[in-house]
Amino acid sequence: MSTRALSSILADRRVQLSFVAAFVASVPWWISGDFWMTVLTSAGIFALGGIGLNLLTGYTGQVSLGHAAFVSIGSYVAAYFGATKGWPLPLWLLASLLVGAAIGAAIGPFALRFKGNYLVVVTLALTFITAHVLRNWDGFTGGRNGKSVTAAKLWFGVDFADLNLFGSRLSRLQGLYLLTWLLVFIGALVAYNVVRSRPGRALQAIRDRDVAAEVIGVDVARYKIAVFALSSAYASLAGALDAVRVQFLTPGEAAGELLVSIRFVAIIVVGGVATISGAIIGALFLGPLPELLEQYSDTLNFTVPLIDKPLLADTATSGGLMTNAVLAEILFGVLLVVFLMFQPRGVVGMAATARRRLLAAVGRAPQHFVPEEPEE
Repeated sequence: MSTRALSSILADRRVQLSFVAAFVASVPWWISGDFWMTVLTSAGIFALGGIGLNLLTGYTGQVSLGHAAFVSIGSYVAAYFGATKGWPLPLWLLASLLVGAAIGAAIGPFALRFKGNYLVVVTLALTFITAHVLRNWDGFTGGRNGKSVTAAKLWFGVDFADLNLFGSRLSRLQGLYLLTWLLVFIGALVAYNVVRSRPGRALQAIRDRDVAAEVIGVDVARYKIAVFALSSAYASLAGALDAVRVQFLTPGEAAGELLVSIRFVAIIVVGGVATISGAIIGALFLGPLPELLEQYSDTLNFTVPLIDKPLLADTATSGGLMTNAVLAEILFGVLLVVFLMFQPRGVVGMAATARRRLLAAVGRAPQHFVPEEPEE
């Protein structure tokens, strides 16, 4: 086989996707530690939610700071139907997805009346309202006492809590990792086909010029409501998986939920706005960042572990300047500013630029302008 033919095959996106899928699926066989399984599973959960936010913000231009609210809703729906009611895995996953989509569809009409900063305020209010409801709805969430999550992980005869594949018995965390990334690939495939279809082009038209899109026949109201529902479904599904990962839920404060929403925004900005792969890449970089800082806090002499020390002032007597959680929040903010100022296309845009320059350097690409970022 010639070098040119081999290069052509390797450039095929289906071949690339097959290599990535095979690599991701092989991880449990060469990484078995609970910590790294938790980190990679967390990254997959954030990737799933990030794909949903990118559909809403990147492709439709609807900025939201309420994404964490839907993650929390999905978590408690999974806990209620999966743990309390004992539903099998496909049903409580579906319930989380549908409840998230239904609430997103109910919120969607607000997007018809507000945009820009006003829409940000509305979604921010949703975060505070959701946090209040979850803390006080004892019958559904357990209130401030929390709720244990022991949802079944049996999917069509396959028990992800006790997998036996290729002669190897996998742990609960390894099985959850495979389930999470299976859903990430399915979610990415669905999103990819949506954005390349007629509805996807309509969403991008709304993002660029909503009035012009309406003039040419795009039903702006229907598409905005639909994308809110779809984005919320992704976030709720991510929350369901996260509930199984942590195994115990306690309603957080609204400020904490807001920080999770900001993390989602940072993920799509750093990875690449309006790209499906950007949400996954951003999640791998930023999703498990707080957990990594907590694990390796001993090497950071200016931080202290997060043990009843949520404020900077509380660390004064502990030999550190700040907690790892505060450091993570600072890093999210710094990365947001840096990427928005210097590389608004994110990591995906940087990679596309590097590829274009490399091909131009070896004489395989024209010297005239080539888009820096391939369309998803």
